Amino acid sequence: MKKRLCMFGLGVLAWFNVVAYATLSPSGVNYEVVALMAIKDALKDPRNVMDNWDLSSVDPCSWRMVTCTADRSVSALGLPSQNLSGTLSSAIGNLSNLQSVTLQNNAIFGPITEAIGKLQKLQTLDLSGNMFSGQLPSSLGDLKNLNFLRLNNNSLTGVVPESLSEVGGLTLVDVSYNNLSGPLPKLSARTFRIIGNPLLCGQKSANNCSNIYPEPLSFPPNSFTDQSSTNEKRHHLTVALGTSFGAVFLMILVIALLIWWRYRKNQQIFFDVNDQYDPEVCLGHLKRYSFKELRAATDHFNAKNILGKGGYGIVYKGTLNDGTTVAVKRLKDSNNFGGEIQFQTEVETISLAVHRNLLRLWGFCSTENERLLVYPFMPNGSVASRLKDTIQGKPVLDWLRRKNTALGTARGLLYLHEQCDPKIIHRDVKAANILLDEDFEAVVGDFGLAKLLDHRDSHVTTAVRGTVGHIAPEYLSTGQSSEKTDVFGFGILLLELITGQKAVDFGRAANQKGVMLDWVKKLHLEGKLNLMVDKALKQDFDRVELQEMVQVALLCTQFNPNYRPKMSEVLRMLEGEGLVERWEASQSVETPRFRGLESIPQRYSDYMEESSLVVEAMELSGPR
Repeated sequence: MKKRLCMFGLGVLAWFNVVAYATLSPSGVNYEVVALMAIKDALKDPRNVMDNWDLSSVDPCSWRMVTCTADRSVSALGLPSQNLSGTLSSAIGNLSNLQSVTLQNNAIFGPITEAIGKLQKLQTLDLSGNMFSGQLPSSLGDLKNLNFLRLNNNSLTGVVPESLSEVGGLTLVDVSYNNLSGPLPKLSARTFRIIGNPLLCGQKSANNCSNIYPEPLSFPPNSFTDQSSTNEKRHHLTVALGTSFGAVFLMILVIALLIWWRYRKNQQIFFDVNDQYDPEVCLGHLKRYSFKELRAATDHFNAKNILGKGGYGIVYKGTLNDGTTVAVKRLKDSNNFGGEIQFQTEVETISLAVHRNLLRLWGFCSTENERLLVYPFMPNGSVASRLKDTIQGKPVLDWLRRKNTALGTARGLLYLHEQCDPKIIHRDVKAANILLDEDFEAVVGDFGLAKLLDHRDSHVTTAVRGTVGHIAPEYLSTGQSSEKTDVFGFGILLLELITGQKAVDFGRAANQKGVMLDWVKKLHLEGKLNLMVDKALKQDFDRVELQEMVQVALLCTQFNPNYRPKMSEVLRMLEGEGLVERWEASQSVETPRFRGLESIPQRYSDYMEESSLVVEAMELSGPR
């Protein structure tokens, strides 16, 4: 075992060396590290969100607010709503692999650097809600892959650069509430917002300054020439013919509507949504699929293609016309209010959250009677399915992959809780909702219960939903969910990875009274950790890592949410930093009472039995 781990460690180290070397200068300095440190130095960081950025680091991918690609290149820089001030360094232009820059709702001032035009892979640039001044850089036109440009609510002056008209893939450009002037270029963006610019939208302005500034209609040059004599003679004839044909057309239309109504009663009609039908889901960066296309891709939603079933719908495996394999979630009861809320929540939430450990929404389909979401297909299924002895001939997850699954899930939840604005609470963290891509990288799926929060809110009160065995005590008792609700669910997920069993099925599977958490606590007190490990691992696991993972799980599942760690702390403990101190502190402090938990039972199973709330045990949405 030690020999294999040693060989694996050497292999990982060699891989990191190869990747790191690609971004090193001859003097051994990582260009991306230098660029990020220059950005940090130019900003004032009162919350110390960049305190772990270190110039001596070789790999910046573990830094807060930094996201990397699989080859360890920096792909996203997200520091929204962090009270940052200072200026934006021109060194940002050296991060050549950046795809997303989100610095909205801070107090950054000064000009927007021309170096931004060097980011050829950039798709999203959000500098809104700051204090940027000066003219918009003409180099914005060099960002050929740009989709979203938000520069609203700043103090920018001058004209919108004509070079932006050369960017063909723009979906949204928002330069509202600045001090811009001059002529406006003709942009490809479907949405172009300019409201709040006095020099563009003053009383004498000819510009259309509504929130959505569409491309103006054009008419033939001679359409309105004066042809009074000829037109007057033709007018009476036109009125007479129009009246006759209008009456006939009206009769035909009434008959057609009657036939259509009778036909619709016997057969469900499907049609694709357009901009006017449902403006809430007009998200230009997501691909729109027709119902016919998705029905063909799933072989008419054949039962053989079902990947999983959930409380809000069924997920099918599908193959598009171009051969791409996808997962299609077909929401049930789409005409029901709850189904509509589910659809809008998931579309809005997933489109906001972009991270390598979060499931990416590719597109959607909306008709009068259908709501469908399209995701990338996860070839290795869900963690829950892979924890079984075998599934379709695939082996179970080994210990190393289980540990990496825990790390990847923690990184995804950390992004939702602390790096996304508004922050997102998942509310149903469990093995069935963690998917594995082709490289066995953990991907957090199922945002059906996600709750969007403003970053100033600490919790939200709502109806209790989730999966029995994963629901935090305070959520059961008060209906209040917070980030700590997800931390509790993550702790149960760690126990599922260790034991190989579903928390909700534990009592039946292990022939034990109570739930998994109570049983693990008992074995931990007795020092019998080996008895809780999945037998499918055949004793092939690291004993030290087992002890550490159990301790992290128990810290995450403390009844008092105030004593549970944040996901950033959880990730550091899983990586071997600060666990000993946190564990010792938790053992020396008597558990105080929490509002709503004045009489906490000693066992989680007792707490569930005493809860007066109705808990819905649901396998929710998301490809399995």
